[in-house]
Amino acid sequence: MPPLRVQGHPVLIIGAGRGGSALLEMFMEDDMVTVVAVVDTNADAPGIQLARRLDIPTYSDAAEAIEACKDYTDCIVYNLSHDDTIADKVRSVFGDNRVASGPEVMLFWQMVTKLKQTKVELEKSQHQLQAIISNVMDGIITISEFGDIEGFNPAAEGIFGYAQDEVVGKNVSILMSEPDRSAHDSYLRRYLQSGHSEVLGVRGREVNAVRKNGEVFPMELSASEMMLGGQRYFIGIVRDITERKLAEKKIAHLAHFDYLTDLPNRALFLDILDRSISLARRNKHKAAVMFLDLDGFKKINDTLGHDAGDLLLKGVAGRLRQTIRESDTVARVGGDEFILLLNNIATEANAALVAAKMLAALSAPFDLKGQPGHIGGSIGIALFPDDATDTRELVKQADEAMYLAKQSGKNNCKFYAEVLKLRRGQV
Repeated sequence: MPPLRVQGHPVLIIGAGRGGSALLEMFMEDDMVTVVAVVDTNADAPGIQLARRLDIPTYSDAAEAIEACKDYTDCIVYNLSHDDTIADKVRSVFGDNRVASGPEVMLFWQMVTKLKQTKVELEKSQHQLQAIISNVMDGIITISEFGDIEGFNPAAEGIFGYAQDEVVGKNVSILMSEPDRSAHDSYLRRYLQSGHSEVLGVRGREVNAVRKNGEVFPMELSASEMMLGGQRYFIGIVRDITERKLAEKKIAHLAHFDYLTDLPNRALFLDILDRSISLARRNKHKAAVMFLDLDGFKKINDTLGHDAGDLLLKGVAGRLRQTIRESDTVARVGGDEFILLLNNIATEANAALVAAKMLAALSAPFDLKGQPGHIGGSIGIALFPDDATDTRELVKQADEAMYLAKQSGKNNCKFYAEVLKLRRGQV
């Protein structure tokens, strides 16, 4: 009869107690081994019952089992019984010593069991690591030394809009915006040649990245390098910081703009005024600072409420914007006070003309949720370089001229020069 062949190395187990049952379980998990029969004098032995469930032939007589398995090529016999004659029976049938018994089997079983436990522990650690990688909120991207993406966790999928199978094997530059995208390969070659990098080891480096839909967004990148199995890999930890950047932008805006009218506040206006006066000084231009205080605003607040007052201030801001050029500036400096900068006005008359346009714009009633609101304005004007060359002094002079306008009947404008004339007359 020709030799019988099975997938994996044929094995005969003699002795199907706890040890034999455990050995059978171990071999069933290994594709390199095929158990061809199990033997035990006890028909209810746990290994016999397991073999029956697995459709493995079972025997109660060892000699019969050995004879039945003689045609399996290179069959190995594992003797877990206490029968010392098994080795002679195996030798008589197979013609050589193919039996492992007693301490040999126990040592083998312990070694394999230890390896199995180690394998289970490694698989458990791998599963835990994979679970962590899959559930962290930051994107984790693994890149080969050639720049190809090899790992792309679910957070990275959410950030970039790509599924993992869409990017694995592709160059990581598809996630970059220009000019980094075009320069990436040369960056990588330079690092591999020189070992110098401005990216690796830098925590939280801010860069621009590109989503699948083409949207460019701000991203925080921490990149590192590792060697694994003799291969070089790069690990990128990425975080979408779009919301943080928007919040920072909003905070910066609130620090420089009035929350109600969205006009520049006093601090920003003074910065703009400093730069404008420096430019006017170099170009020998005139500039005007105008201080506006609303007339009748308190009455609106008292009679119609603060909501109506806020609505009125927004309306005033809109009308003031329309009376000046894009190169000029209007700011709200508090309450019902506004301050304006007119660049390169050429003559005093031009400043007076703009003031008249403002008063005319304010004279039309405001619609305050169905209620008409009527106000006026008192305007003071200081000129650079005629009245002063210092920005703070110009603002102070415009403020003084505004008070003179109020004292002169309101709803009109006065120049600081008129304040000086009045002082000289009093002297």
